[in-house]
Amino acid sequence: MKPNVFVFLFICVPIFIWGQAYSGKNDQKFQVGANVQSNGSGIVASYDYGLGENISIGAISSYLLGVNSSIDDSTRERFDVKARFSAHLGPVIGISDAFDIYPGLDLGLKNFGFHTGARYFFSDGFGVYTELGFPIAKYETDALTPAEKLHNQFVINLGASFNFL
Repeated sequence: MKPNVFVFLFICVPIFIWGQAYSGKNDQKFQVGANVQSNGSGIVASYDYGLGENISIGAISSYLLGVNSSIDDSTRERFDVKARFSAHLGPVIGISDAFDIYPGLDLGLKNFGFHTGARYFFSDGFGVYTELGFPIAKYETDALTPAEKLHNQFVINLGASFNFL
């Protein structure tokens, strides 16, 4: 049993050390995963491009595959796309290069919102991420129907992150 532990440490520890979650200017990340929110769940994809040491811009899009059967929705309510701006705090607070925390703002089809996320890279090309998002200002100010609340509420995204260096 001890040789298996040694092999695990010999192979996995270097993988955890080599990953870099955000490398600054010209850094490119693609993320794909699950989008979970009240009354629906689906897929999400995002792209971030590093403008500076701690700043990136990008886009995120999500589509709900499963919506509560009591909601009368159309494709328009299931789909959302946003432009986003993120501030990467990993280098600022001095944590591991493999880990990054990034709050930011996004401007989408349904609202102006806030997101905060974290990524951890196991190698130079592959990692995992999670994001939390919520609207700051909704475009529709009247009482929202259940279908209009889709993508206009607290959301959780989680999945895989890929490095495009």
